[in-house]
This record gives sequence, structure tokens and C-alpha cells, in this order.
Amino acid sequence: MVHSTDPMSRTGIAIMAKAPIPGLAKTRLIPHLGAEGAAALQRWLLQRTVTAALVADVGPVTLWCAPDTRHPDFSVCRAFGAVRLEAQPNGDLGERMHTALQCSPTPAGTLIIGTDCPVLTPQVLQQAAGQLQAQGDAIVIPAEDGGYVLVGMRQVSYLPFDRIDWGSARVMAQTRERLRDLQWQWTELDPLWDVDLKADYERLCAQFPEAGAAMPSVVGT
Repeated sequence: MVHSTDPMSRTGIAIMAKAPIPGLAKTRLIPHLGAEGAAALQRWLLQRTVTAALVADVGPVTLWCAPDTRHPDFSVCRAFGAVRLEAQPNGDLGERMHTALQCSPTPAGTLIIGTDCPVLTPQVLQQAAGQLQAQGDAIVIPAEDGGYVLVGMRQVSYLPFDRIDWGSARVMAQTRERLRDLQWQWTELDPLWDVDLKADYERLCAQFPEAGAAMPSVVGT
């Protein structure tokens, strides 16, 4: 079902992404990597995420770009395959994700992801899309830090994004409360990890040496 050619039964993937601009991207890692190194990491994560979404082939891929669509790295990603570029609107993360849901081209459901989770593989995206199509109203993949790395919904509601303490360890718990308030049925897959802090970066380099190799040579000097 996931690989159906019927657009009505496909599952869209909306990627929320910052441009790899020094000083804007991966700011919590700037003390460790420097602004240029943090931007290089964002570039690697961005390209890995877009590639995973395209390889998963569960439906149309939309890259929601911040601060706008004009950064050349977004054009590079569009050259990878069928990727539609959209500018992220103003508002907090919840408002921006809600807009991505509203603008999804697929009525069968949409998965929303960021670029911080290097282990969000095509296989995991296929599993999430299959679960969303098979049962329930929503699917979530929690993050080990208390947030989540993926949320998918079959219909549009702002409530799961309302009054969430974004960036805190309370995000997943608060999201569960909102889903219960909606009386939705949802599925949770096993938690995954994302890259926000120095320990996460070290874990990334241990598991994916090519990520460290992509960093500027000044990093660590």
C-alpha cells in the first residue's frame, strides 16, 4: 500500500529545515563546532534527510525552508529528485508544522520530520507511513530527549501543536495529552535520537564517520 501509484493513497513527507547558514544552524553546537562547523553539520543532515525521504518513496516530498527557499543548498536538495520547496511561515514551530499539514498535497496523511535525526532511515519512514495508513489517526516517533523526531496525521488539527514547550523535555508528554484531548488513536514507534548537543555529535561521528569527515578542517583545533 505504501508504494501505491494512486496519489490519493500516498503519504506526504514534509521536512522542516533551516538553511545551513553560520550562526543560524545548529546553534547549540556552535560552542563545540564553531559557526562554520555547525553549518556544515546542518548541510550534511539536510542532505541525508532529503535523500532518505526520496528513497522511502511513500509520497511527495516537500522541503519547508527557513528563512526562505533561496539558499543554494535547498536548490541542491531539489536536484536530488522530486522535491517541492516552500518557505516556512512566521510563527512558532507548532504553527509552522500546522501550515505544512494544511498545505500537504496528500489526503491520505502526512509525515512531518526535521533534519536532526540521522537514524530516520527510508525503512523507518516506510514503516511510519504504513502504520499511519493502516490504523489510527496519528503516528509519532519519540526522541530520546523527550521530544519527537516524526509526527504523522491523517487529518489536520492544530491542537497537537498548541501550548507545547518546544525544545524542552516535555514535548512528547504534552503531545500525548493533546492527542488524548482529541480522542485520537495513535501509534508510537521506538524512540530515536537526534543531534543537538556535543554528546550527540560525538555519537553521530562514531556511528557515521562520514559526518565528521564533512566538517571543516578547523573544527577541533
